Parts: sequence; structure tokens; C-alpha cells
Amino acid sequence: MRLIGIAVILAVSLTLAPLAAETQQAGKVYRVGLLGIGSVGPSPRVEAFRQGLRERGYIEGQNIVLEDRSTVDHYTRLPDIAAELIGLKVDVLVTFGGAATEAAKKATDTIPIVMFGGIDPVETGIAASLARPGGNVTGVSLLVLELFGKRLEILKETLPSVRRVAVLFNADSASEVASLRSADLASQSVGVKLQHFGIRRYKDLEKAFASMTEQHAEALITVASTMLGAHRTRLVELAGKHRLPAMFHNRPFVDAGGLMSYAPNSPDLYRKAVVYVDRILKGAKPSDLPIEQPTKFELTINLKTAKTFSGSCQATCF
Repeated sequence: MRLIGIAVILAVSLTLAPLAAETQQAGKVYRVGLLGIGSVGPSPRVEAFRQGLRERGYIEGQNIVLEDRSTVDHYTRLPDIAAELIGLKVDVLVTFGGAATEAAKKATDTIPIVMFGGIDPVETGIAASLARPGGNVTGVSLLVLELFGKRLEILKETLPSVRRVAVLFNADSASEVASLRSADLASQSVGVKLQHFGIRRYKDLEKAFASMTEQHAEALITVASTMLGAHRTRLVELAGKHRLPAMFHNRPFVDAGGLMSYAPNSPDLYRKAVVYVDRILKGAKPSDLPIEQPTKFELTINLKTAKTFSGSCQATCF
């Protein structure tokens, strides 16, 4: 398979079905809580979220306050942080990642929650259905299991000789650990064997990559993980150091020097999350707002990095 170019757009943009118009309360200053595992340094998702707010007339310090409680690494603190945000009497909680959504849902069944991330809301009991969630959670679900299989398929087509693929995930995330069974099933149809490497903290990355080398992993794939995304720069560096061509779960890894990714257009979806927040602040109930799934995907390849791995595959790979 010949993969050419930096990005391939495979579908149309996600849209929300028209909903009845609601009215924003004049003079009201809304408080929105942000909960998730954050990035080291400026957060692209928060900036995209802020941009979406501005486009809809929300100006920080004037009619809206963002309470960003993103944390790096510490998944075990998410319940405490969710409780802290509830104590601030936020009007809406925005969650990034499955663990954050689960922590928020356990903390409140009254405050509206707009989720963004890798969790099956129906299978986990967070929503009754995608069309009518029925509770206090709505937002965007990212088709995590389906996308993992597609990423693995693209990786195998790109590197036909690969047989052993290391899969990196956050061992403290129940949803990521649970997804490994489906990941193993997907690997059987592709014809590769997955080698599981779970980490809990940033400091575990070096040891995980050393183990990958010891076990003769030939390539790397990441489970969609906010914690891994927070450390993407170091993760990409280690993949290069250990000569592991890698398929990542979102584009920022490729922008940081990673080989390739196949993912929804995240900035677009972050701005779409603002649509939910806006509707809720104007009076809509999350139980009535359908949970959306992405329909716009990008295959992104870092051609500079691809050249460094040219000896790892046939000449026609890139």
C-alpha cells in the first residue's frame, strides 16, 4: 500500500442535528469546569475549546469562567478533582477521556456533563442510548475500539513484515485495560501479535520501551489515552530511539515527530463540544441531546520521520 501526503480526509465534518433555540440569560456569568489528564505545556484541546467559546460569544472574565482542573498523570486524583469542581458550583462539567467522564458521573447525577473521549457511553452504563442519553451526560464519543482496529490494519499494510506489535496503554485506566481484549481480537484478523505494555506514570515510559526492545517488538501502537497524549513528546523520542515505527491515536504525536496517526479531527471536535455547552447553558437538557460520534478522520504521516524508517519496510511503504 502506498501512503502519500500529510493528511487524507476520509469523511465529512461532524454535525449536530438542529435543536430548538434556547436563550442565554442576560448578565449571567457561567462557570464551566474542565476535567481530564492535561498536556505538559499549553493544551491544544483547551485552546480549541476556548476558540469555540469565543465564536459563540463567550468571553472569559466577562460572561464565562473556565475552571481548568486538568492534571498530569494522576488518574487516582480524578474523583477528588471532580468533587472540587462540583464544590465550585459549576454550571457544566466538560470531561476529557473515559476515566474523567466516569469520575464525573460518579460524583454527580445532576450537574450536566459534556464528555469528550474514548469511552462507550452505552456499554459503560453512562447513557441509555446515543440518540437519547437519558441522564446528565452527553457529548462526543470517539469510536475507540473501531479506530484501534483500523489503525492496526493501516500499520500492517504499511509494514507488511511486522509480526509483533507493542501496544502501549495507561494501566490505571479501567476503560483502556478493558479495551485490550477487543484489541487482541482485532490483531488476530490483521495477522499480528500484540505485546501489552501498561504504564502508570511518566517515569514508567523508559522501562516500558526497554521491555519492548527486550521482547523484540517490531512496531508500536498506542491505545487512545489522555495520559499518553500528555507525554507525547517524550514518547515520540523514545520510539525513535528504540527504532520502533509507531501508529499513534491522534495527530499531535505526528506533529511532535511521530511516524503516523489515524484519528478524528480533534480540534474540530473540541469546538463541537462547545455546541453542547452552549445548548446546555441556554437551557437544554443533556438527556435530550444525542451523543455524537466523529465522521471526519485524518490519516497523517510525518514524511521526515518516515525516511528514517525506510529500512524497516519495503521501499514502497511511504
